[in-house]
Amino acid sequence: MTRFFKTLLATCILAASQSFAAAPVPVVASFSILGDVARAIGGERVKVETLVGPNQDAHVYQAKPADIQKIRAAKVVLVNGLGFEGASIQRAVRDSKVYSLAASKGIPTIKVEEDDHDHKGHDHGHDHGDVDPHVWTNPAVMQRYAQNVAGALIIADPEGRLYYGQRLLDYQQTLRELDTWAAQQFDSVPKAERKVLTGHDAFAYLGKRYDVQFLSPQGTSTESEASARTVAKLIQQVKQEKVKAVFVENIKDPRLVQQLAKEAGVTVQTAPLYADALSPAGGPATSYVNMMRHNVTQMVKAMK
Repeated sequence: MTRFFKTLLATCILAASQSFAAAPVPVVASFSILGDVARAIGGERVKVETLVGPNQDAHVYQAKPADIQKIRAAKVVLVNGLGFEGASIQRAVRDSKVYSLAASKGIPTIKVEEDDHDHKGHDHGHDHGDVDPHVWTNPAVMQRYAQNVAGALIIADPEGRLYYGQRLLDYQQTLRELDTWAAQQFDSVPKAERKVLTGHDAFAYLGKRYDVQFLSPQGTSTESEASARTVAKLIQQVKQEKVKAVFVENIKDPRLVQQLAKEAGVTVQTAPLYADALSPAGGPATSYVNMMRHNVTQMVKAMK
């Protein structure tokens, strides 16, 4: 082989290796909020696809054949864990044999007492058990959530360790600033007036962090059905305690909250809260940080 062709071959091999290294790592996230965190840390080194998209309810979502193909083509699959994903997604991830990680790993959880929500449950293979899975509503614990995501990306793409590490540090700083801002916002409302009614019990971690009491006719899953007794008790409580912050959620049918508010003589806020899913492009909650800022702003405004 001539020197020219040897040089040409070496150049082609180098170009191919650089092209391969530059190819984004295929990542699948179970729902839109987790997908946004993965993009924030992964940057240009990853290509993130989500199974449950913006304005979609992960509680009732059933995995489709296209989702199974996405999972099998991924190098890493990120899930929330704590029973948040339905059985069909859990099964698809398990059967794929693709490396997966629960972003909630190691985060202290809040237990759910059945008596807190006297509702009739539906068995659709989606069971949170006695643990509330909505850890992301507390930006302080999201630092660990983000760290777990970064760790999974590093395992899938060791060459990007420094890149992911720096982006993690930057994102964690953003989360610290978000936590400080949220605390300041809630501190502007007297503790006795920090009461919010939502469609389902998705904000307990936020409530614990900022001393806000959340009321809801449904439990931690939108699959649960509120009993007449629960609704009646809530109507009475809203009247007696003069709860002003009443919200529907982007993923839920608003009729139950609207009926409850009507009977309690209060007004449902115009802007919805974003609990388990981001908004589509052009909405107020296109990222996790934007979602938290929107929710906190709307709650505080309604409570005053």
